[in-house]
Amino acid sequence: MVLSVVQGCEEASSSVVSSVFASRYVQDPPPRYKLPEKSIPKEAAYQIVHDELLLDGIPRLNLASFVTTWMEPECDKLMAEAINKNFVDMDEYPVTTELQNRCVNMIARLFNAPSTDRTRQAVGVGTVGSSEAMMLAGLAFKKKWQNKRKSQGKPFDKPNIVTGANVQVCWEKFSRYFEVELKEVKLREGYYVMDPQKAVEMVDENTICVAAILGSTLNGEFEDVKLLNALLTQKNKRTGWDTPIHVDAASGGFVAPFLYPDLEWDFRLPLVKSINVSGHKYGLVYAGVGWAIWRSKEELPEELIFHINYLGGDEPTFTLNFSKGSSQIVAQYYQFLRMGFEGYKNVMSNCMESARLLREGLEKTGRFQIISKEKGVPVVAFAFKGNDSKNSAFRLSKALRNYGWIVPAYSMPANAENVTVLRVVVREDFGRQLVEKLLFHIGLALKEVTEAASGVTRIRFTVEMNPDANEINGDEGILHIPAAKVHWKHDKPETEGTQVPIMGGKTKGVC
Repeated sequence: MVLSVVQGCEEASSSVVSSVFASRYVQDPPPRYKLPEKSIPKEAAYQIVHDELLLDGIPRLNLASFVTTWMEPECDKLMAEAINKNFVDMDEYPVTTELQNRCVNMIARLFNAPSTDRTRQAVGVGTVGSSEAMMLAGLAFKKKWQNKRKSQGKPFDKPNIVTGANVQVCWEKFSRYFEVELKEVKLREGYYVMDPQKAVEMVDENTICVAAILGSTLNGEFEDVKLLNALLTQKNKRTGWDTPIHVDAASGGFVAPFLYPDLEWDFRLPLVKSINVSGHKYGLVYAGVGWAIWRSKEELPEELIFHINYLGGDEPTFTLNFSKGSSQIVAQYYQFLRMGFEGYKNVMSNCMESARLLREGLEKTGRFQIISKEKGVPVVAFAFKGNDSKNSAFRLSKALRNYGWIVPAYSMPANAENVTVLRVVVREDFGRQLVEKLLFHIGLALKEVTEAASGVTRIRFTVEMNPDANEINGDEGILHIPAAKVHWKHDKPETEGTQVPIMGGKTKGVC
């Protein structure tokens, strides 16, 4: 079953792939959805694929995505060297495994994981992304809660997680795939993150954890994990429960330690038992790496860890998938080694400066209200002022596509649906020059949006001119228009509408 259908109507009737310049090597175009009968030269295969990919968006102008779109050539080279290594073969590739272990320990210490001595190994695992990391953490919470309920002779069939309605769609997937109820704290206009007070009120004896977001997908804001820890501690004392906290630091985990070192959100808070973070976001690695870190070994039930030996020695594994490439692990270690604390701090500071310039430029237009906070991840979320803000936001998003920019527009989740937001994710490769160019194009696009919304009727005139044949002399003559007929009609607006269903109000396509 093909879940994604993105081809245009002009391609729907074609059963073959156009060869374009590859026609120098092949005469018959290959079929589009059927395996070709014969082989073709490698040059032709490359050219065909290359030509099709030209129609993709430009990654660096994709301001919808948090995912890293630029790395240094030296790191690109290392990734290419490791591309044929299957990371799961730990016995065959022990050095690659060691690089993962080093990364886990570096991240755990960055997040202030407790340790009895300097040689104690941290508990964590590399994943294909922060979504897998979050699900692994969720499974650990669920198993611990079930084990405790079983030992107490209590029902263990209705686990739940308390989150804000601003969580990324991976939480909804976890809820549905692993049968855990998702109890969401609704947002409200002007407050677009989880309210800790309301979250704690929703906690009951079946709550396996409360999930806090460090860097909301919607506006980049940090949730108050310290206050959540304090309130939940009080409730645990009153009830005798031991409800823990998980921090989804997919976006903010590699921002807060460098820009806000005094902010308490991590393992410094006693109830924080696990944290997930995306290496491919502000960890500065291409898409395909995330990390799950646990406070201690006691937080990861042993029965969730599998041991295999058919690839060589005993290999413990705790992942949702099995085989995966080694390149992203190697790239993450390169970045840690190359950048160090100083380098990450400089990159994050530069991103925040670019975000500040963009925010100020948008405010100067007088058309926007800034939704994002200055303290958070480098994201600028903004909404139109006025009554037509929803339509204007989607029109501006579409108009910016004409200049190559991908700036998403979306409605906020439940109880704040009337707010429509545009969002720019500021990454390392989005510097001052691009900020200024984006602001210039936003100015041009605003004019287009304003003119389109003004309702001015366009009339197209067709003038039929009939000259007097007697006055035409060779190449010269006098043209009289004794009676000109004017025909006019309204042009139909050339509007293309695209609907993207988003179940549950989650931002599926903006991670």
